Amino acid sequence: MEINKILKWMLIPIGTGLMLFLGYYVYSIIILFAIFEQTYDKQDLIENYRLRKKSIYEVKRFAKSIIPKDKVITIEFESNSELFIFHISDKSGITQNWSVDLDSKKTNSLLAKLGWTKQTIYTLKEKLDEADCISIKNTEPFTIGYQRSGLGIYFYNIFDKPMSEDQKKEYNDGCTHILYNDFVALEYGGGAVGPQCFGINDKIE
Repeated sequence: MEINKILKWMLIPIGTGLMLFLGYYVYSIIILFAIFEQTYDKQDLIENYRLRKKSIYEVKRFAKSIIPKDKVITIEFESNSELFIFHISDKSGITQNWSVDLDSKKTNSLLAKLGWTKQTIYTLKEKLDEADCISIKNTEPFTIGYQRSGLGIYFYNIFDKPMSEDQKKEYNDGCTHILYNDFVALEYGGGAVGPQCFGINDKIE
């Protein structure tokens, strides 16, 4: 019995140490990938809007024309052949899907729920490419993801109507949102680690 107790108390710190080591290892890998990925900033977000405003609004127009009225869709492209995110929400609940291969049965079933074909999603990808963007979410405001930067991501929030004074305050909080004009607010979504807000000097010039 004494031997069992000794072994038990020896194994507890060993197991704890192993878990901490594995956690640190995974964390380090995530940070390493984030460091070597291309990074962007607020100025890139603004410059892209100025250069590709027409294409950005075309993404919004096309997406709203193909998404059923009773559904909220979040789609982010990882590449030409893979979706990083393909979430569908309606009154029956939320279906969350990560790292979805475009040529998979899973994708086919999700497209069927929306009444889409493969060509529909290929066209959406083409329009996002023309806008140099990667994602959409059909809420109000309509959200278009510009690019991921490290573990964070930059967005355009595009309103159908000019923002009210209350909305301007909400979308100009000095952290995650910066007001660009009466119809557009810029957004930065922080990742699991790293910055959670725009930089301290990130104001509209």
